[in-house]
Amino acid sequence: MRDLVLLIVVGWCFLQAFRRPWIGIMCWTWLSIMNPHQLSWRMSTMPLAAAIGGATLIGLFISKDRRDYSTSRESIVLMMFMAWMCITLPFSILFDESYEWWKRVMKIDLMILVSLVLLHSKRHMMLLAWVLVFSIGFFGVKGGVFTLATGGSYKVWGPANTYIEGNNEIALAIVVVIPLMRFLQMQMQAKWAKVTMTCCMVAMAMAALGSHSRGALLAIAAMGLVLWWRGKNKIVGAIVMVVVAVALLSVMPAEWWQRMNTIKTYEEDASAMGRINAWWMAFNLAKDRFFGGGFYIWTGSIFQMYAPDPTDPHAAHSIYFMVLGEQGFIGLFLFLTLFTMAFFTAGTLRTQGRERPQTQWLSDLGGMLQVSLAGYAVGGAFLSLSYWDLPYNLVILAVVGKRWLDRKEWQREAEEPLIYWPEFLKKRFEKKKAIPPP
Repeated sequence: MRDLVLLIVVGWCFLQAFRRPWIGIMCWTWLSIMNPHQLSWRMSTMPLAAAIGGATLIGLFISKDRRDYSTSRESIVLMMFMAWMCITLPFSILFDESYEWWKRVMKIDLMILVSLVLLHSKRHMMLLAWVLVFSIGFFGVKGGVFTLATGGSYKVWGPANTYIEGNNEIALAIVVVIPLMRFLQMQMQAKWAKVTMTCCMVAMAMAALGSHSRGALLAIAAMGLVLWWRGKNKIVGAIVMVVVAVALLSVMPAEWWQRMNTIKTYEEDASAMGRINAWWMAFNLAKDRFFGGGFYIWTGSIFQMYAPDPTDPHAAHSIYFMVLGEQGFIGLFLFLTLFTMAFFTAGTLRTQGRERPQTQWLSDLGGMLQVSLAGYAVGGAFLSLSYWDLPYNLVILAVVGKRWLDRKEWQREAEEPLIYWPEFLKKRFEKKKAIPPP
């Protein structure tokens, strides 16, 4: 049954992508972030994202939908980063393996650029936020309920065969999405909707703790600090955060506390020392090779060449050292520049959006994007998620929001429904609405 439902949804999006390619962007993001086909029985190996991406690219050129090819500083830096990865590819130590990863990263970044061309309205930004929240919230809320039911005795894991399969990765994704949930909650009017979203955010936080990820704990702390700083009533906000934190932490078992305490004694923890060994390897490699080592360097043979302990190969476990080792110092500079610019662009939305009632929602979005980016910056220091879509979608929201604000779209953009109904459903609803009551 789930396969049939998924096939119908993806099939409808595929057809709509030719006429309205922004719908293809939403579906691509959903498939790429959530990977719902990995939850199906027979569609896990089907190239659904590729089909949607292809239809969206065709729709980009043949549809009559509005397109915006203007550039921003973030899009220019992203294109420079993509160009640099193309330059470094021939210098990869293990070219064949690096080439496979390069193709995957280029597809993701290309669709990010296409998104910047196709998305332009408030409806687009709100829908993109909802897609991101639903895609990760599905696993986060479920993981939070699981953690509460088991007393935190088992780890929360992400969907298999995805970027966020590991407990550390799904935890960081959850941390990044919680502020977007708060943004959507700030736009809600119904009390029941706000209460429901609060429960979902608490469950998400519980799932992040239930992952037993030390990086996630630090990311939650950083996110909470920025969220408190952005709040209007800091005293009440501090009290609420302390009460929620105490309630969540009281559920966690003794083994969770023992693992978190290793943050203070990382010298005695084999996993932590393995990460530091990988970081030194990446630094030594970048010093020796101007173009980096390519996308596939976390192997025993390369550790023997550059690591302090050549017998202990590890994954990067850091977005910063991952880019440094793979793309060199220039690649790291471009990577940091991109997200730093996005952070300050979000800050501009936060300050300028509050100047008028029509743009207050944009101020809320900018503030929460800064909270999400802070969580990614801190949690990413311990996780290998440098090229995954989700953080780049935060950049999309910041760039499109700034463009919307600069062009004073609120003066001419009519209120549009958040959901685009198929024509046959819309006609049916309109027909029912036209029938007078008895």
